[in-house]
Amino acid sequence: MNVYFDNASTTKVRGEVIDDISNVLKDCFGNPSSTHSFGRSAKSYIETSRKSIAKILNCDPSEIIFNSGGTESDNSILKCAVKDLGVRHIISSKIEHHAITHTLDELELQGVNIHYVKLTENGNVDIDNLENLLRLNDEPKLVSLMYINNEIGNILDIHSVSNLCQKYNSFFHTDAVQAVGHYKIDLKSIKIDFLSSAGHKFHGPKGVGFTYINKSTKIKSFICGGPQERGLRAGTESVHNIVGMTKALEIADKNMEQEAEYVLSLKEYLIDNLRKLFPDIHFNGESGNIKKSTYTILNVCFPMSNDKAAMLDFNLDLKGIACSKGSACQSGSSEGSHVLSEIQSEDQKKFPSVRFSFSHNNKMDEVDYLIDTLKEFINS
Repeated sequence: MNVYFDNASTTKVRGEVIDDISNVLKDCFGNPSSTHSFGRSAKSYIETSRKSIAKILNCDPSEIIFNSGGTESDNSILKCAVKDLGVRHIISSKIEHHAITHTLDELELQGVNIHYVKLTENGNVDIDNLENLLRLNDEPKLVSLMYINNEIGNILDIHSVSNLCQKYNSFFHTDAVQAVGHYKIDLKSIKIDFLSSAGHKFHGPKGVGFTYINKSTKIKSFICGGPQERGLRAGTESVHNIVGMTKALEIADKNMEQEAEYVLSLKEYLIDNLRKLFPDIHFNGESGNIKKSTYTILNVCFPMSNDKAAMLDFNLDLKGIACSKGSACQSGSSEGSHVLSEIQSEDQKKFPSVRFSFSHNNKMDEVDYLIDTLKEFINS
């Protein structure tokens, strides 16, 4: 049996999305910037997609900027905040995606002051410490904290962070790559200046995403060239990918409640069976708490001997089970997870940790197969 439990890395593209992409590729090849009928047709697909995404997020269509995905979005927002908004202080955490942390390293070398908020033992943002950092001085600040952690599934108290940023007149960016398409987001009810997303995290195509940029926030182009995307992101738009991503988000939004309930049942079932199989098991971060973590991610620290630990990943892969030992961007790397290194105890770091992430495509018998595989492994 082949089982895919690595949906936080990427998701299988929905059939309806593939159909829409294929139709656009066949029937709409014009350049959206061209003024003739072929170009206008392509442009209409883009603007219809923009309106649809804006309706789902309850924002203005002009606030949606299409790009290549989460990494480009994260990089662009951090750098533009410094370049265009005069930001000299950025507040973030050490368990952000590397698209954030590596960009912060680069900006720090350029003289930007980088502050890392304290975390609780389970990896949650210390809100009191965040407020202390925000009131350090009156210089322009940007807070960049991810909505849902891609490794341990912790959900940010986004309303509290937003309220603090407003209180201290600071900009707020959230990497919402693991949240868009999985949770309802109302950008009229919560003040966010920048939000990053990627289509392949909610069963859309790879290589396309969008940034929400609040219309009150004035930034300039971050890719120079043509006038595309309000002049902020030059380059001919990938029309078929934009249409496919939009279809994926429309379906995700329509089916969200039903699919979330189903996926959560898979996660709960796995948690219960792992606790029976490993009485001393530890769930990293808040991933074992269904009220404080996303329903799609479970990060497990397995209590087992060193010889067993060395073979766990290999054995799961041999049995056709796809999962991740860290964030997707570190799969296959000899480096440990920077997220787990921040929150695990020294004893926990000695044991192997595995991230299982789910989607509506997973079945209960796949979870049973995983459990049986683990039973066989520990008894061998």
